[in-house]
Amino acid sequence: MYEDSWYSFVPDFQQKRAAAQGAPAPGHRRKESLLQQPNGVADHVDGADSLAAVPEEDQDDPNSPPSATLARRAKSYSDFYDIVKAEISKSSPKKKRGRRRGPGTWEALALPDPPADLPPQDDFGGDNLLLASQQEYQLYHDQLAMTERHLGTLIEDANSALKVLETLCQSFRAVEDQTKSFQAQCDDLLSEQKRLQTLADEVGTDLYYYGYLDTVTRRLNAPGAARLVDDDSFEEILANLESCIAFMSANPSYRDAESYLARYQALLTKALHLLEVSFTSRLDKVSAEISRQIAATQSESARHALAYGRFEEMLMESYALIPNVQRVIRKAYDQRGLATNGPNFDTFANTANNLFQAYWAARDHDLKPITMQEQQSFKTEATGSGIETGARNFIKLCFERSYNESSLFRKIFSIEPQYSTDPKSAFVALKSQHRSLVTGTNITPVATHLQLVLQNGDLQTICNLVGWLTNEYALLEYDEDETPFTSHCRDLTARLLTEHLWTFTDAFFEAEIAQSISRAVVQPEALKIGPAANGETSSNAFPPTKRAVELLVMFDQAMPKERCQRNSPVVFKIIKESIAALHRAEARIKSSKNGTDPDLFMIKNLLMLKNELLSLEIGDIRSSDQGNIHFGQIWETLRPQNLMGLLSSFSTYIPGSSYWSSPRTGTPVAGDSGNGHVEVQDASEQLDEQLRQSIYAFTRRWAGLVNDARAKKLGKNLAKLERELDEMLERAFASQPEVVAKLKEAIQIEAQAQMQGDKKGNVVTRV
Repeated sequence: MYEDSWYSFVPDFQQKRAAAQGAPAPGHRRKESLLQQPNGVADHVDGADSLAAVPEEDQDDPNSPPSATLARRAKSYSDFYDIVKAEISKSSPKKKRGRRRGPGTWEALALPDPPADLPPQDDFGGDNLLLASQQEYQLYHDQLAMTERHLGTLIEDANSALKVLETLCQSFRAVEDQTKSFQAQCDDLLSEQKRLQTLADEVGTDLYYYGYLDTVTRRLNAPGAARLVDDDSFEEILANLESCIAFMSANPSYRDAESYLARYQALLTKALHLLEVSFTSRLDKVSAEISRQIAATQSESARHALAYGRFEEMLMESYALIPNVQRVIRKAYDQRGLATNGPNFDTFANTANNLFQAYWAARDHDLKPITMQEQQSFKTEATGSGIETGARNFIKLCFERSYNESSLFRKIFSIEPQYSTDPKSAFVALKSQHRSLVTGTNITPVATHLQLVLQNGDLQTICNLVGWLTNEYALLEYDEDETPFTSHCRDLTARLLTEHLWTFTDAFFEAEIAQSISRAVVQPEALKIGPAANGETSSNAFPPTKRAVELLVMFDQAMPKERCQRNSPVVFKIIKESIAALHRAEARIKSSKNGTDPDLFMIKNLLMLKNELLSLEIGDIRSSDQGNIHFGQIWETLRPQNLMGLLSSFSTYIPGSSYWSSPRTGTPVAGDSGNGHVEVQDASEQLDEQLRQSIYAFTRRWAGLVNDARAKKLGKNLAKLERELDEMLERAFASQPEVVAKLKEAIQIEAQAQMQGDKKGNVVTRV
């Protein structure tokens, strides 16, 4: 950091050292200090004559001043302090620790008196000694002074540099002020350049959409244009045509935009037509080979391998034909077969439908021998071992065939159409194409063949088949994992039931209702309540009522609960027609007077229907697990709240109605559509209304008979009347003692009410 001359504190060091070594010491042997600076006093020190009285000092004397040494050169100013400190520590004498001396040694320390003849020292010798002892500190003083001068020089240089920098800053500010207008002009020129460059790019891009017309026209009209569909460049052509069509559609104000738009659309149609032709040619080639091999073999496994494995292998052998077909299909539909609604959707959807139609036509042709054999086997099995067994086997076979066809269709066209009602979806497009092959979108063939065979069966067989189909495929077990095949079968089952078999089954039920209930021929013996066989209540019921109960059970077993609720037309018709048949039977009983109580007849059969509805949980009504207690549940809602007092209030089974109240004006009655009455559109409400009326009429009439017997207005005594009532109730409700007890209790309550009303002279009006 410092120059070497800065540390040359003794310039004539070498010369004086040589002179000192050559001249002998006149007075003593002390060497000249190496750090002595040249000054005027040094010459007097060198003269030994003036220091004759100073005794000689040995160089090894510990009390003698240290010999001067050359200090180590400092690396930098910051290291200077460390060097000085080290030199001081070396020159300071070390303390010696001696042994403790005894009292006898103190005399040795006494200094002798100076001799009297010693000449006195002059002041010149004391000054020299002081100067010699301060040589080390004088060196430090000189070094610090030199450092101070050097630092002052650095400060002056730094101030000069700052002044120069300030001058430069002022110059730069002046230049900046003078060049502001120039910079603004340069910025404007750069902005204009960017604008022109952007405009040029846009013009070039727009010109590309115009210039591409000639290129694509030559490529699509070339003699070998059909080979483009089996190459990767076909995708690029379609993408460019779509971009050109989108550009012309977005900029109708450009020159000749409409003309170019029409030509690009025509070229897109031509390209897609080339794809259709190539795909159809490929299908025809593969189909001819596959159909010939299928017809030549009778093995089921070989036919299956040819129809699916070999067909897929041969059709996928092309380089880029099938990938290009998949790209076109996906431009019209997504993975689930829903419409993409792009700008060219109609064009791509039309091509996709044509490809679908060509594909299914080829598949129908190839699999026709297999489907014909399966249909013939089903007809044979249905007439031989049974319709139900044959129908089950045929359904399983059709579901497997449909799953295989759906898997092959997904591999070729890269979509799997899901059920949808959107008219633009692939599902609707495939469903509209009538075919004889069962697929995921076409279940009409299996429904048609099932209905042709089931028409010759009975209603029980149809219900068994529909119930099996629902439980086998539509209901998923919780402990089973859903496989793709299971999911496919569930979708097919839902569509087969909702679109075909449920409607077909409802028609059979309606025909059976009309035949066995509405137009049933009733014999006179059926109008009497005979003794119950084996204690079964239904054994002496009205035959149409028993058939109605059987139909309700069959319908509940065949259909899910959602179809058995109040919105079911079949359940509504069963109840409605049963009530109408009971009304006709009641009228015949009243006219023939065959000894049967018409009100009790109605109560027995209506309760039978009501109990069955509750047991099957039809109409959102829950029942207990025990049998034949439904009337007791109903009775708890029918009995008066105060059995001992006047019947001022009544509990109701349905809000707004009561079995014990008299018919209200305008109350809808089942089967009554005249006189301003509106027919009730709920089977449960119709049944409850008729049951309320019948119970009210029966208890009121027998309560009057009991009161008359008590008043001895009749020839029969009270005991005989009660015995006759007990026999009639026991015969009607042999296995239902609760019903008998409740009816007798109701008669007693009504009899008491009539007696109290007669005493007051008032007519009891029960609301």
